[in-house]
Amino acid sequence: MKTFLIKIGINAVALWVAATVVPGIALGESKDLGSNLITVLLVALIFGLVNAIVRPIAKLFALPALVLTLGLFIFVINALMLVLTSYIAGKLGLAFSISEFFWSAVMGAVVITAVSWFLSIILPGDNS
Repeated sequence: MKTFLIKIGINAVALWVAATVVPGIALGESKDLGSNLITVLLVALIFGLVNAIVRPIAKLFALPALVLTLGLFIFVINALMLVLTSYIAGKLGLAFSISEFFWSAVMGAVVITAVSWFLSIILPGDNS
């Protein structure tokens, strides 16, 4: 349970950083993390579930493209997971949106991947 909460926290911080840095991503009503904490945590939970359930299936179907592009297609898959998270969050009434489908989503996925990687190195966990 502790590892799960740490991963949700890492996702929350990564999503907040992406919403702050990437122009086409909006998370909550303002850029302040404190006022949007519940929204950020709920979107991070949705993002974690999407990555745990949908991402492995998408990677399996995209395996030929991943091999042909030497793994660079993973950025497109990560962007699609971010767009799917935005869609689900919007249906649940959470304030998370991506204005430009491709560039904002890809740049957001890159930022989220970098921040998540950095925080998972620093924070304690099982590193699995």
